[in-house]
Amino acid sequence: MSDDFPLGLLFGLLFLLVCLSAFFSSSETGMMSINRYRLNHEANSGDRRARRVLRLLARPDRLIGVILIGNNFVNNLAASIATIIAIHFFGEVTGPAVATTLLTITILIFAEVTPKTYAAIKPERIAYPTSRALEPLLKLLYPLVWLVNVISNGLLRLLGVKEIEGGADSLTRDELRTIVHEAGTLIPHRHQAMLLSILDLENVTVNDIMVPRHEVVGIDLDDELEAILTQIRTSQHTRLPVFKGDINNIIGMLHLRNAARFLSRSEVTKAAIVQEAREPYFIPESTPLHTQLLNFQKQKRRIGIVVDEYGDVEGLVTLEDILEEIVGEFTTDVAGQDQDIHRLDDGSHVIDGTANIRDINRSLGWQLPTDGPKTLNGLILEHLEAFPEGPTCLQIGAVRMEILEVRDNLITSARCWPATRTGRQRQS
Repeated sequence: MSDDFPLGLLFGLLFLLVCLSAFFSSSETGMMSINRYRLNHEANSGDRRARRVLRLLARPDRLIGVILIGNNFVNNLAASIATIIAIHFFGEVTGPAVATTLLTITILIFAEVTPKTYAAIKPERIAYPTSRALEPLLKLLYPLVWLVNVISNGLLRLLGVKEIEGGADSLTRDELRTIVHEAGTLIPHRHQAMLLSILDLENVTVNDIMVPRHEVVGIDLDDELEAILTQIRTSQHTRLPVFKGDINNIIGMLHLRNAARFLSRSEVTKAAIVQEAREPYFIPESTPLHTQLLNFQKQKRRIGIVVDEYGDVEGLVTLEDILEEIVGEFTTDVAGQDQDIHRLDDGSHVIDGTANIRDINRSLGWQLPTDGPKTLNGLILEHLEAFPEGPTCLQIGAVRMEILEVRDNLITSARCWPATRTGRQRQS
């Protein structure tokens, strides 16, 4: 039969078939390895090549069907031609064995490993141009592809696979966090931190970031009028809660911008102050931050009073507090600056007992537990399970602590530093 076809033609056909085999192999890997999220972005931006690839990927069974039909056809045809050539040179006995060996090595190197590796590394460079040929080829071979898919999809259903169409890709929060981490220099570090903070909003409640009630600065209507007016004129806050006797008896929130209306009068009364106060906005302490951020937007509010399940005031939270959880500290107001952490020359820190644990972790890069008490005082007391009667040293996680001062059953300050080596908790 080799006499009927010139050897040059047979070698040329064999070379063409190996190239076609490489085409189908690389297109399969490229189409399946392409980044779906980048592909969707480019398709939404109007890229026709991306839209064409998405149309093919919408039914992966059909795409794989046409690729494998083409790949198997050219490989089998290449094997036949290689056998004819080998018989011409080596005879009918050893020719088929030589053809099988040489063609297997050729296909493996030039039509499988090399093109598939390149396609896995550069999927866009393969998927975009090959999709131009695969789309019309799918239409041409559709009856055969349909028949193959009917049989293969039936077998898949027997194995428990019911969904054949390519569904919309979705990511869990942890998977999205991993993508942000692995973005590297593609996303600036500052932006990565903000994206991760947004993902964490659901895991943090207003109780975690609120200003506790003992630190809330407000207007007590039981105080003398002159003292109240002095407080309003010298306040470093723009909004002050107004209450009578106790913060649980809160009447409203006074914006100091509205205070100009009664401060300009010749006679100021407490009733005028109450009249300018806006109705208070209460927030359950267990509200997640991402929910409260939307609630602030819906209610057109910037500050809310945090209450527990019994309706008692626990503290207050502002819109700025939530935004700082995303972008970090940005206030330059002296009243807003954290004065609870003081660094010593030896590298340790003297921390106020009322300091928020989340603030400590954020400022110092520590990993103190935040699922229990919210302040350093509460964390130490929970760890000791009793009030310290004297100087006490302890270790919580990777942080060592030395209690410096206890006053009125409250740890007012402690010296803290990272443990240089792991060891057993020490108390004295």
